[in-house]
Amino acid sequence: MSNRTVITFGTFDVLHVGHVRVLKRAAALGDRLVVGVSADALNLKKKNRAPVFTQDERMEIVGALAVVDEVFVEESLELKRDYIEKYAADVLVMGDDWKGKFDFVSDLCEVVYLPRTPSVSTTGLIEHIAGSA
Repeated sequence: MSNRTVITFGTFDVLHVGHVRVLKRAAALGDRLVVGVSADALNLKKKNRAPVFTQDERMEIVGALAVVDEVFVEESLELKRDYIEKYAADVLVMGDDWKGKFDFVSDLCEVVYLPRTPSVSTTGLIEHIAGSA
């Protein structure tokens, strides 16, 4: 039986229970979990704000989780196919807020959209913390 590699991507800024749950669920779909952590520049472009933690810090945090086997910096949203090929992924896992947007890689691997944890969002947490400071 061959090992099944699962790949997923995210910012993982201000790590919270929603992140942990999605990573555990992703890891359960295979034998090896590879995580692309969005580069600082990509976050700035995507969200119009810099992450609270740097990409190196976020990679260290995500990489320290027991379910994660390997982390790398995701430099561009347009390179998903390249990352899937480079890490020989059998499954791509994304949050269901991206549903349908990555079906274009289904010729390379299985694509699974997992439901997000309701009521938990990094942006919401940051706004809550900033508002109470």
